[in-house]
Amino acid sequence: MGKLTREAVVEQALEIGSAEGLQAVTIRRLAQELGVTPMALYWHFKNKEQLLVGMADHLVEGFVIAEDHARPWQEQLRELVTGLVRVLRHYPCAAAVLDEVDHMTVPNFLRVWDTALGLAKQAGFSYEESCLISRYLLQGSIALAAGPMNRRPGVSGEDAGCLRVKRLTLQSLPPDVYPHIVEMASPLAEGGTAELYDSFGVDLLMTGIETMAARLRTD
Repeated sequence: MGKLTREAVVEQALEIGSAEGLQAVTIRRLAQELGVTPMALYWHFKNKEQLLVGMADHLVEGFVIAEDHARPWQEQLRELVTGLVRVLRHYPCAAAVLDEVDHMTVPNFLRVWDTALGLAKQAGFSYEESCLISRYLLQGSIALAAGPMNRRPGVSGEDAGCLRVKRLTLQSLPPDVYPHIVEMASPLAEGGTAELYDSFGVDLLMTGIETMAARLRTD
C-alpha cells in the first residue's frame, strides 16, 4: 500500500469502533487491518489516547464552519447541529469517542465550540446564556442521534414482527385509561424514518433558541 496517512488510520479506527465498539480499537488491531506493523502507526499516534483525540478531531472536521456575519445566525447554528447529528449517525461510536476525550485537546472541537458561542452572542444572548446554549446543543444532538435505529426504511422480517407486536400491545391497552396511546399506537410503535426523527429533533432544538432570541428583541 502507499504511504500511511493519519486520515487513513483514524477512518479505519472509526470503522472498527462503529462495528465492534471502542474496546476493539487497538494499535495492534489497526496495524493488522491496515497491513502494516504497529511501529508504523506509532509514527502518527503514540498511544490510544492520542488516537482517540485524532478520531474526535476527524469527526468534528466534517461539520466545522467559520462564523460568518453575512449569514443569519439561525442558519449557521442549524448547519452546525445538523452536521453533528449527521456525523453521529454515520459513526455509531462517535458519541463514545467524544465522551472519552478531553475536548480542550481537540482543535476542531474548539473551533466548533467557538463558532457556536459566537453565533449565540450574535443572537443577543449573554455570555452565560451562550455557554449554556452551546452545551445544550451538544448534549441534545448526541441524545438525538442515540435514538433507536428501527426508524430506518426496509426493516427485516424479524424487526417488522417486533414492531407489529409492539403496536398490538399498545392497541390492547384500556382505551378509557390510555386513549391517546391507543389512538396513536401505529406511529408510536413504528416511529417513522430516521430522517424525519432527526430533522424534527433539530427543529425542536433550534425553535427553542430562536423563540428565546425573539423574546430578547422585544424586551
